[in-house]
Amino acid sequence: MFRGIDEVDWASLRHAHGSAEDVPGWLRGLASADTAERTTALDGIYGAVHHQGRVYDSTLACVPFLFALAAQPEVPDRGALVELLVSIGTQGADGDGRARSAVCAGAEDFVALAGDPDPGVRCAAACALVRFLAEPARVLDLLRRRLRAERDGDVLHTLTESLGLFARRHPAHADAAVDLLAELSTPPYAPGTRLAALGQLALGTPGRLPADLVPTAVRLLRERSAHRADGARHGEADTLVGRIRRLRPSDERGSRLLRTLHTALGDRVGDRIALLAGQLTSPDPVDRCNAAWMAADLFRGRRGDFTTPVRLLGAQLATEHDRLREAAVTVLAELFALAAPAADDLHTLVAARPDLWTHRWERGTALLGHPLKALARTGDARALPALTHLLAAPTVPPDLVPELAHLGRAAAPLAPELRHRLGRIPLDSPSAAGLAAPLLSAVRAVGDTDAVPEVLRLLSGAPDSLGPRDAVAGQAVRTLEALGATDRAAPSLRALLGTRHAATAAGALWSADRDAGAVLPVLLRELREGDPDNRRVAALRLGELGPVARPALPHLRRALASGPPAQRAAAACALWRVDPDPGPVLPVLRTAWVQAPRTRLPIARSLATMGPFAAPARDLPATELLSPRRHMTGGDDAIPEDEALLRACREVLAMT
Repeated sequence: MFRGIDEVDWASLRHAHGSAEDVPGWLRGLASADTAERTTALDGIYGAVHHQGRVYDSTLACVPFLFALAAQPEVPDRGALVELLVSIGTQGADGDGRARSAVCAGAEDFVALAGDPDPGVRCAAACALVRFLAEPARVLDLLRRRLRAERDGDVLHTLTESLGLFARRHPAHADAAVDLLAELSTPPYAPGTRLAALGQLALGTPGRLPADLVPTAVRLLRERSAHRADGARHGEADTLVGRIRRLRPSDERGSRLLRTLHTALGDRVGDRIALLAGQLTSPDPVDRCNAAWMAADLFRGRRGDFTTPVRLLGAQLATEHDRLREAAVTVLAELFALAAPAADDLHTLVAARPDLWTHRWERGTALLGHPLKALARTGDARALPALTHLLAAPTVPPDLVPELAHLGRAAAPLAPELRHRLGRIPLDSPSAAGLAAPLLSAVRAVGDTDAVPEVLRLLSGAPDSLGPRDAVAGQAVRTLEALGATDRAAPSLRALLGTRHAATAAGALWSADRDAGAVLPVLLRELREGDPDNRRVAALRLGELGPVARPALPHLRRALASGPPAQRAAAACALWRVDPDPGPVLPVLRTAWVQAPRTRLPIARSLATMGPFAAPARDLPATELLSPRRHMTGGDDAIPEDEALLRACREVLAMT
């Protein structure tokens, strides 16, 4: 196995952490009879020689020895070694081509390994045949023969996936592969194999799928779950590890089966909702747990009427399975207002389980628990008693106050406490901005006009003495505007006209005293000389002045032609309000809509104010409403922002 290993100058080779002189020890450790030693050796190779999928010169040097190890029946865990070889060769296809070439050079070994007595080896080798053996006709014949001979369910699943991969990689031979997949999707094959075949057909040849795909998939899932051996979940030893495993049921194979189907269905949102409904009503809690995470993927990336799956997620909150309940409530917390159909279930859980109001995180920090967070984010006032209790505690979860804004006016009973906390912020502390920002957001949402003195306190003194408060000055100004208190803040606003908050302060000052002579020069200066964000704010503020800002028209027109899309869009929206001519405005808005999805919400709101004049751009919101995909993915606010965009698009269509 290790012939020639000492002849390699390992010290001159490199891996992720430096010299590769430790690699021979890891390679020898892979053949050890001791499980711990083998695990340590494999961890070492993945952590250094194949770190994060990378390929080094030491990785290439390991390949012959990994093949030699995988070929020896007495070596334990050889399936993991074949998986490592597949990973090295696959990563090499995207980077260092030498790695793929090195694995391809030993591809003949995979033929023998595909028939190995160890099912783990057969699983890994099936994928390797498709990826590294250069003769498609021979690969197809090998897969066909292995399918006829195989009896292990996991290996059959892998062979089915390999067949689908083969069909996609070799179109000239795809028909025969698809015929095999169609055969595998019918009796007498086991439910899991049939599900795997349906998923592969859906990925490559949806025309070969049964008309009743979703009901068929749900039925097969339940049959598979009913027949699945439950020893791994219910027969664990009474040890700490065993207890943890019982609390965290998992079925990775089942998850892959259904995730493949969801991926293949893609934008067919109605079918995916129906599939989720079947998964979330499965008798098996493991199936329902997997479904919760798949629901999260659907909600984040697609649009639709999710009332049914949201209600079914809410129904999981009464389960005794901790992992399932936590999965469901974590997904609901991402949905904000879309979680409203589950609000009753959330409230029931919050009322019955005060121990879930907070969640201990790293270093003992107590954060707001997902059930209470999800209920608050729906805007449901029934979250208020629990939030009030936590807000009065000696240690308040640091993420509690930001969630109060979602309750809006319903959080009014907490206004005195918010004012009190706002007034206690140490103005010269580095934490001032972090403490003030969520409180100001909550004050705006509640509409607490009694908090004006506390807000003004954040702006007290000369600009050069703001110090740590500088980061929150802009939010303080916006809060004063929202509370209709800019007249009381005029001196503080004038003091900000020479700071980086000049555009925001000038706009607020205009709403206070309508003094264009004081405001217009500041906004023009920021439009010409400010950084991109300040230029955008200055343009929007000029739009708020309306026709009074006509002296800014030449500058706004120049701003249409340069800068980031968001800045140009802001200038276009302002130009319309100052000089209502859609001619120069609509082309800029159209370009920004296409190039910068983040601008779509403010553009849609601006189009709504244009009424019939926005008719030439009506296709933008109309097309948006027809798209099944969210305009942005990722980020905690992606779903609520996208839902706001859809509402704005409907308003545009109603106005035009």
